[in-house]
Amino acid sequence: MQVWPAIDLRGGNCVRLLQGDYDRETVFGRDPAAMARRWVSEGAKYLHLVDLDGARDGKSVNAEAIAAIALAVDIPCELGGGIRDEETIEQMLALGLARLVIGTKALKEPDWFRRVCTRFPGRLAVGIDARNGRVASDGWLETSDIAATELARSLADEPIAAVIYTDIARDGMMSGPNFEAMAEMRRAITVPLVASGGVTTVDDVRRLAEAGMDGCIIGRALYEGSLTLGDALAAADQAADGEAAERFDN
Repeated sequence: MQVWPAIDLRGGNCVRLLQGDYDRETVFGRDPAAMARRWVSEGAKYLHLVDLDGARDGKSVNAEAIAAIALAVDIPCELGGGIRDEETIEQMLALGLARLVIGTKALKEPDWFRRVCTRFPGRLAVGIDARNGRVASDGWLETSDIAATELARSLADEPIAAVIYTDIARDGMMSGPNFEAMAEMRRAITVPLVASGGVTTVDDVRRLAEAGMDGCIIGRALYEGSLTLGDALAAADQAADGEAAERFDN
């Protein structure tokens, strides 16, 4: 299972929000490129970037910080937040990002999302952020009536890179992932699935790997030190080794 340290950007700084609330922000660093290099030095093979200003405002805001990160590291980086037109897709991919995460536009204009997936096969992931099982949008400020699994199924046949599934109630709360919701989503789709929200302990990482997640995103736990990246990577590898041994034994 892939482990994606998160770098959330707001006003050019590295921050974390509690449950997506812009009024509950903690700044963890003022040099995003240095933060990216830190995670790489600790073993990161992937980075998950979020333009929080872009997610709320509907357009890319932290492009300078994003470009600095892309130049600073030589590992795949994905970006979500404010990506709502083809011009932005082209601009962000041109920076060297491996893939982009599209949420609000995929929900509100699924035909547009299908078209750009065809144009950029394997470079776009759908970001599904859910509150009580329903899809949220616009930087989590709005909640729709569409079930998260329903949206995922409707887009799963497109050439998407992955589904990034976030449980908003758990995000930044250090309370553990919503394993039931993640398992439900895993049963609903066969495309790569990345879990986000609440990953706090080594056991959380292990359980997500054992539940069939293809990746997990970790934020506040890494920044506050309750979980080290090395321990998270080791737990993901151990779970994979255990699954391989079980298949061999059977």
